[in-house]
Amino acid sequence: MSFIQKPCYYTGSLVVLLPLTLLCLIFLLPLSTYLSNHLAAASGAASGCLGTANVAAAPAAGDIEDAGGHHSDFSILIGVHTMARKHSRRHLIRMAYALQQTAPLRGAARVDVRFALCARPMQPEHRAFVAMEARAYGDVLLFDCAESADQGKTYTYFAGLPAMLGGAADPGSGRPYDYVMKVDDDTFLRLDALVEALRDAPREDMYCGVGLPFHDRAFPPFMLGMGYLLSWDLVEWIASSDMVRREAIGAEDVTTGKWLNMGNKAKNRVNIFPRMYDYKSAKAEDFLESTIGVHQLKEDIRWAHTLEHFNLTTLKPSSKLYNF
Repeated sequence: MSFIQKPCYYTGSLVVLLPLTLLCLIFLLPLSTYLSNHLAAASGAASGCLGTANVAAAPAAGDIEDAGGHHSDFSILIGVHTMARKHSRRHLIRMAYALQQTAPLRGAARVDVRFALCARPMQPEHRAFVAMEARAYGDVLLFDCAESADQGKTYTYFAGLPAMLGGAADPGSGRPYDYVMKVDDDTFLRLDALVEALRDAPREDMYCGVGLPFHDRAFPPFMLGMGYLLSWDLVEWIASSDMVRREAIGAEDVTTGKWLNMGNKAKNRVNIFPRMYDYKSAKAEDFLESTIGVHQLKEDIRWAHTLEHFNLTTLKPSSKLYNF
């Protein structure tokens, strides 16, 4: 038998592996875009326990480029406040934001999405899984706090970021981000709408979110906890203020407004009501065309309705997975 006539023992394996490789590329390419940034959290998993994450500083807004070399106008850090046990919810949120990281968005702004967790308490199995997430995705920010929304987590989040990102240690290096956002893990954000709303917003002394409509709409006393942003100078002020540290405990959204009011801060307040709102139903008329965020997505079916409405689940007819 000649060499050409010999049977190939690898042909069957290649036939099986080629479709699997294509499927991996379909699903992993969006995540590779999502993760291609300079902010990576250390998990501390080697010792079997998690400590406060050490995070590399992000570049200043003027130094941000997309894949085509275009400079972004500004930068946002979105901290999704969640709990260690919610592994599947974090993966859903990762995909929802990875699919929105388009070239036009990256050309307009740098938007980094991270998950803010408290280290106390954390059961052994959750500690192991969170460590794996931190190593695999680099998007976990772990803080030395108790996992409770009204027991100071939001204060610890804002106050811990300057040291974590290097902004306070090296003021001459430029701010790591223009804005820092706190958002719930049951809120879905449309990143392009958020970026557009902030394009002409002040970069200093700025507080943005949904103010209750029966309060002063132009200058709300506080923004609802479903999601709000602070400019970087306010984040640094929170980190350095003894008054804020003493007033850290309380309903987190009301308390954040209280700090700013007591400190005579946030003279620039941007109220995006009613563009961020609570989920009502799957009906198209219950979603606004100008939506920035949808809140109260506590069940997976609500996430499904919302993601379908905003076309994040649409498969191209040419897709190998499209079989309807």
